Amino acid sequence: MHSTPSSTVPDAALTAAPARPRSRLGAPQVGLLPSGPRDHITDVAGVSLGHCTLDEGPVQTGATVLLPQPGDLFMHKLPAGVAVINGFGKSAGLMQVQELGTLESPIALTSTFGVGTAFNALVRDAIAHMPELARSLPTVNPLVLECNDGWLNDAQALALQEAHVAQALALARQGGAGLEEGSVGAGRGMSCHGLKGGIGSASRCLRWRGQGYTLGALVLANQGRPGALLVDGRRVAVPLPSTEPPTERGSIIILLATDALLDARQLTRVARRAAAGLARTGSDYGHGSGDIALAFSTALRIPQRPTAPMPAVALLHEAALDLFFQAAAEATEQAILHALYAATPVTGRDGHRRLTLREAAPEFFA
Repeated sequence: MHSTPSSTVPDAALTAAPARPRSRLGAPQVGLLPSGPRDHITDVAGVSLGHCTLDEGPVQTGATVLLPQPGDLFMHKLPAGVAVINGFGKSAGLMQVQELGTLESPIALTSTFGVGTAFNALVRDAIAHMPELARSLPTVNPLVLECNDGWLNDAQALALQEAHVAQALALARQGGAGLEEGSVGAGRGMSCHGLKGGIGSASRCLRWRGQGYTLGALVLANQGRPGALLVDGRRVAVPLPSTEPPTERGSIIILLATDALLDARQLTRVARRAAAGLARTGSDYGHGSGDIALAFSTALRIPQRPTAPMPAVALLHEAALDLFFQAAAEATEQAILHALYAATPVTGRDGHRRLTLREAAPEFFA
């Protein structure tokens, strides 16, 4: 009697894994869907970014402004949905987006103590463009989202000024700017799993019934317990200063943009799936972590004036959402990795310093 081999594949072929493809920053290319040409949220047409970075001794902070679309967002709003993964946050404007399902302003990202300043800056900009706000027109709902950069930045200095937010917004309106990632803009003082975090972005492309769509993600990565970070499923050991407790005390803001025709309810469902990508990097949304995801569509404009007709549109079928859920998870995970891979080292308040992923784990760049 002779035995039949269970496989005719050589042993070497069974044990040798193919080389993992790399993204534009050298990070592992995670997921199954292809990225857009920039692998960035600006792969969604019309989306633009601007950063203003403050880098002076103990002041390590800044502002990032995302412009969802050109034109008048107040008079012609975008559908949007919000998912509060863990609500330890001090953002402005979320409640109205949750209630009405519309986005009517640029989105400012900044540090916790900069929320009021950024809010005022967006209000002043809106009044300059629409003098009838709070008169013949309703008030605007500026959207400002935050993370706490107080480990590296002297938050008590209240260094962020309205002019800094206005500068970031002006750069976003110029278009073509804002592609920088890592320790820039609002990401300047942010930490991620005990390493230098900050701004990261990615995109994924998908097809439904012959039509192509793009979903992009932008993150302000300031989350995660040291020692829990996963890079493409591999654990990263992070050395910590003895004065810092190994708890999850940060936050993450996740912005998702798509050119697919989805309504606010569908976008809320897509936003929830950002949590899947966040979990894949090792976060468990700790008690003190403000983890918020917002998704919006650029495919539909909703008029402010009651005399204007509401658009009659055919939304994507619910069966298509699985692809968008997958894209949201993959783009979020990729954007977090891009924030880590792009980050540069920062020394700030009281000599506090964050190592970069490259410094702490150079093997991930081999």
